[in-house]
Amino acid sequence: MARRLNLLSPKFVETIEKPGRYADGGGLYLQVAASRNGGVTKSWLFRYMRGHLSRTGNPTSREMGLGPLSTNKRDGFITTKEARDRAYRAREDLKAGIDPIESRQALRTARKLDEARSVTFSQCAAEYIESHKAGWKGDKHVKLWKGSLGRYAEPVIGTLPVAAIDTALVLKVLKPIWETKTKTAVDVRLRIELILNWAKTHGYRDGDNPARWKGHIKNALPDPSKVAKVKHLSAMPYDELPGFMGKLRAETGTPAAALEWTILTAVRSDNTFAATWPEIDIEKKVWAIPAERMKADSDHRVPLTDRMIEILEKLDRGTTFVFAGQNPKKKLPHEKMLKLLKALRPGLTVHGFRSTFKDWASEQTAYANEVSEMALAHTVGDKVENAYRRTDLFEKRRRLMADWAQYCASVPVTSSKVVPMRSNA
Repeated sequence: MARRLNLLSPKFVETIEKPGRYADGGGLYLQVAASRNGGVTKSWLFRYMRGHLSRTGNPTSREMGLGPLSTNKRDGFITTKEARDRAYRAREDLKAGIDPIESRQALRTARKLDEARSVTFSQCAAEYIESHKAGWKGDKHVKLWKGSLGRYAEPVIGTLPVAAIDTALVLKVLKPIWETKTKTAVDVRLRIELILNWAKTHGYRDGDNPARWKGHIKNALPDPSKVAKVKHLSAMPYDELPGFMGKLRAETGTPAAALEWTILTAVRSDNTFAATWPEIDIEKKVWAIPAERMKADSDHRVPLTDRMIEILEKLDRGTTFVFAGQNPKKKLPHEKMLKLLKALRPGLTVHGFRSTFKDWASEQTAYANEVSEMALAHTVGDKVENAYRRTDLFEKRRRLMADWAQYCASVPVTSSKVVPMRSNA
């Protein structure tokens, strides 16, 4: 006897308000249930018997929701015709020995996997940066990541599914710059590796990381240390510094003040640009830089000399940053300082003045090495030694920085021979 189907009329489906289940035939039911607002909700249900035996020894009954009833084609709702079509496909699966619920779950899993595997490298890179930038120090690192990836990686692999990136593609990114821009290439490789690791963790790819160095990329490319020697930043010989400082002090404007401040304090230029007025205590002659801005992740105190205070007194105290740009709420742009330095002495870097300071302290004073190292905010000693160290040698550093300021303001010598400074160890 043929199975009777489509038992429910359109009018019945639309008007029935009594809670219950109403058979449409072939295992399809209209389910009506009372709602919280006093009305009813209607949905379609497919009920079938499956061959898995229950405790009673009979096949188990299974129910598969097909979706809420739609009479006005709302999103996520299905019409009576769509419900009947879905029930028909479920019955066809049963004829083929396939459980409809398991088939639907497998299909959803496959769709999710396909969606995941279509995620591109650029999308993963953007999400990686966004999820990690809170742990980085400032916007500079974000710009470095985006800049290097955007320039070298994304033109090659950016639009490709992250799951499809293999060793050949990674090498296609790295080979053109490995010998000419070695440091950048090393950074790019590491960043690709980290992004691919992140993608694997999130289920966007599987297998070994094709950008890993040890035992893999190392076999395909020469060691970076053998390709390009470390190139140190250009630094001014300390015996030329007094003459340079004389020219610098003849300049006016915030860039000149910021550059002189950076040289006198021996800090990294990023700390100069980010300095805020609450960090400065003129009465105690201390600049306290918080740990989150320091490379060593620890607070750093800088003793202020008379010349540093003179610089501060000429600046506007109504700005957010000590060395502000045209907008009083924003930092002085890095480019302003670099442009000034290039005009005064082409070929030098601001960071190089830290080397100038270190050379001067080592060769022209008798201060202990750890005093100048702490002035540079370098980590001194091993973990055990630092665990027992209870001082940052601030008073000794205060005398050192006073001598440094005195030397910077001294009369330039006419020969390369420099008169040693007095000992203040």
